[in-house]
Amino acid sequence: MAVLSVEDLTVAYGDHPVFKDLSFTVNQGDFLVVVGENGVGKTTLVRALLGLIKPKAGTINLPADTRIGYVPQFRNLDEEYPLSVRDFVALNSRQSRWPWLNRRERKDLNRMIKITDLTRIADRPLGLASGGEKQRAYLAQALLPDPRLLILDESTASLDNEMKYNLLDLVSRFQQSGLSVMFITHDWDLAHHCGTRYLHMSKDGYETGSIDELAQLEEEADK
Repeated sequence: MAVLSVEDLTVAYGDHPVFKDLSFTVNQGDFLVVVGENGVGKTTLVRALLGLIKPKAGTINLPADTRIGYVPQFRNLDEEYPLSVRDFVALNSRQSRWPWLNRRERKDLNRMIKITDLTRIADRPLGLASGGEKQRAYLAQALLPDPRLLILDESTASLDNEMKYNLLDLVSRFQQSGLSVMFITHDWDLAHHCGTRYLHMSKDGYETGSIDELAQLEEEADK
């Protein structure tokens, strides 16, 4: 079952297309890795999917019940950021008309804090958390409303190698339970580690396929 279908999508800035005639589908439970060099439009694609920019042509089809969670590469939060980890994650609760969390929302929040291994630092100011802890808090916030599609936009770029794999392994646990994931990256090793399918974007066009087919594409890129 498709949670996202993109057909003949073209995005341009003025008269200069970033990419054109892009088509792909994300099915339930896919871990789609979007790879390609800088400047080919990976982040522009994300912005179009989130409704932040209007495509010049083509369609983005999302079923009515497809909620999107989003984790960016970096957020500029300094040490003075006032919210605790728990309160930051709770910002994305499905709020009722009351200004406080109801019993169900508190239960969901505590469960997500536990699953993402944030219990120990839940009451610590987010600004004092490490880079890996912050990324887990961003992930927890994105997952709290129970999205059907999670978009990770270079979300491991600022982490050390161990933290990168730990974060993706955590995401994979949700993906194996039915969550669909789009992971934008330029790291081929991470793509092989977690992906089930790939979308390769280049200035010459795009290719899609199973993750097993990505090795041949990688060899061609290294030539």
